[in-house]
Amino acid sequence: MNIPETMQVIDPAQPGGPEVLVPVARPVPRPAVGEVLIRVAAAGVNRPDVLQRKGMYPPPPGASSILGLEVAGEVVALGAEVEREYLGQPVCALLAGGGYAEYALAPIGQCLPVPEALSMVEAAGLPETLFTVWTNLFERAFASEGDTVLVHGGTSGIGTMAITLCNLFGVTIIVTAGSDAKVAAARAHGADHAINYTSEDFVERVREITGGKGVAAVLDMVGGDYVPRNLACLCDDGRHVSIAVQGGATATVPIFEIMRRRLTLTGSTLRGRDVQFKSMVADELATTVWPHAEQGRLKPLLDRSYPLAEAAEAHRRMEAGDHMGKIVLTM
Repeated sequence: MNIPETMQVIDPAQPGGPEVLVPVARPVPRPAVGEVLIRVAAAGVNRPDVLQRKGMYPPPPGASSILGLEVAGEVVALGAEVEREYLGQPVCALLAGGGYAEYALAPIGQCLPVPEALSMVEAAGLPETLFTVWTNLFERAFASEGDTVLVHGGTSGIGTMAITLCNLFGVTIIVTAGSDAKVAAARAHGADHAINYTSEDFVERVREITGGKGVAAVLDMVGGDYVPRNLACLCDDGRHVSIAVQGGATATVPIFEIMRRRLTLTGSTLRGRDVQFKSMVADELATTVWPHAEQGRLKPLLDRSYPLAEAAEAHRRMEAGDHMGKIVLTM
């Protein structure tokens, strides 16, 4: 396949507002050992991209400075030690960076095949939220069939993916959202319960919904003063998992209450984890979750797509907070 020398990418020279997201030319990278080169059809837009654009979330050592943590497209070149059968295959991939581009590198272990039931745009909106929700809600928080969980940001990419996975695996899910319209949208997507946190006390509502028992796990993207309130929502032996700190990076928690009720506080970030860990998660997803994608039961909820050249508009929409589900860039 004829691969060009240069490509269009979004790689801002300095931090700033959405206006810094303008297409520039960069060399097409060459795959190293264990990597593939993907001709990108679509790339997902995620909250960490916004933070990186602002200069608040630098890429990990060795990662591309080009924005973008997930893509879908066709494998067009192989690095050493990658089997030839992957050439020409449609894949979606989790990246540490480099997704807002016409071509992107990915470790082969972080790629999943795009089934016929998914479009490339849908596939591009899966990896980041799927890997994140699976590792945090289902592994770190041990959510399993019959549990009830609380997830904040119910209409975000993370929230809508959590709803989808909970529906697939028999977990009752309560979400929070910031308006009656978003509450309705979350319910329409499959949330068992949705709470408008601007007009209701979510702690009280969780108590009512669970008959005073509380939830088995909380997946939190807010941090700050939400953390002690989240702990009040947990049942005994409940698990609290932090994955972002949009509302504050510190919190005061009731230590004796944690001891008395045997609560677990944990959290993680995904981007900086090594290829071995991410490949292990991809293997788990391929076995446990991907059959649902192949049957058309696992799809991201898509909000809107934009051409790569309109990446600034995509970021403006994300920052406005009006989106429902995933925002995607197309090449």
